[in-house]
Amino acid sequence: MIPFLASHTPGITEWLILTAVLFAVGLCGLLTRRNAVGILMAAELMLNASAMSFVVFNRFRSPGEVDGQVMAIFVIAVAAAEVVVGMAIFVAMFRYRATIDVTQMNYLRK
Repeated sequence: MIPFLASHTPGITEWLILTAVLFAVGLCGLLTRRNAVGILMAAELMLNASAMSFVVFNRFRSPGEVDGQVMAIFVIAVAAAEVVVGMAIFVAMFRYRATIDVTQMNYLRK
């Protein structure tokens, strides 16, 4: 085993870099996807990165408290509600347009 990796525990900087990278990947997916399900998955990745940063800040700033974990649970609950509403909208639009390509969904135009 490599001695450096065995003795190194990640600090707050490494965890926040990981959450920033996850958020950036989600933002890139949100801006480049055409598929509605891919867009929802990218939004979920961004929400999970923010929930992870709540937990990381709680772990390193006030380890005896559970505020970060509670906020992460609320973020997960809001994300689940967002997925349900988003999927309902996309299913309704798929019935009307027969596609989930968001560039083809100009249903609200007159």
